[in-house]
Amino acid sequence: MNGQDPAAGGIDEKWLPYRHPQPRESPPELVIPNAIPNDERIWVPVEENVWFRPLLMAASRGYWMNLLKVRKSGVLSRHRHPQPVHAFVLKGEWRYLEHDWVAREGSYAYEAPGETHTLVVDPHVEEMITLFQVNGAMIYVDPDGKTVGYDDVFTRIDKCRAHYAKNGLGVDYIDQFIR
Repeated sequence: MNGQDPAAGGIDEKWLPYRHPQPRESPPELVIPNAIPNDERIWVPVEENVWFRPLLMAASRGYWMNLLKVRKSGVLSRHRHPQPVHAFVLKGEWRYLEHDWVAREGSYAYEAPGETHTLVVDPHVEEMITLFQVNGAMIYVDPDGKTVGYDDVFTRIDKCRAHYAKNGLGVDYIDQFIR
């Protein structure tokens, strides 16, 4: 329509773009055309059969958005979150050893702060891909809750840099996703 309202014979302002500059301090937008990439090198290994694909590394806000992929059967280490986590299952299914529900394709999951859980993909699932927004950190713990490690947006950026430096994409490949 390009701002034209043929019925009224004039301009329909709802079709006109915003006329003023965006705030100078606002970081640039980020649009990723192939969020599920064809290039396997983009997937960063986490554990056996487990990878993540960075989408947004919000260093200035302390969170990250990524796709988590698990093939065949895999476990994402037992962990606790000090902040909420949001998940949307794009493919396959997964569950937590600590709960009786299963997150299947099309499911949304909210993980409350303080929750400790162990994400598993069972052997009957060929591949699972889930979009996660992880706020704060993932604190890895043993079965009794003793801290054995952590990940935050900065350790994730470092893992990406190391992985991309080794596989030919380049140490700076991750920079496009940092805001």
